[in-house]
Amino acid sequence: MKEKVKNALDAKILDLGMFVTDVYMSTEEGVKTLNVELDSDDVIDVTRITEASKIINPIIDELDLVDGEYVLDIHSKVKGDDCNE
Repeated sequence: MKEKVKNALDAKILDLGMFVTDVYMSTEEGVKTLNVELDSDDVIDVTRITEASKIINPIIDELDLVDGEYVLDIHSKVKGDDCNE
């Protein structure tokens, strides 16, 4: 699943200066979540996540990788301890 999602998304979000670093499923309290982790050479703020989400959501829907209901969580990769300074 990871490679399929990464291949489908990277070319589309590259224009935003971002790329996919990880894709994984998680379940918490019975809720399935498809996590898409993004990275960039620049800071990824809420505005950039929103821009990426508008591109990513329809692609994920079209790929139809997850059975049943799930949450799509698009987030940025944490850059170590630098983020807390």
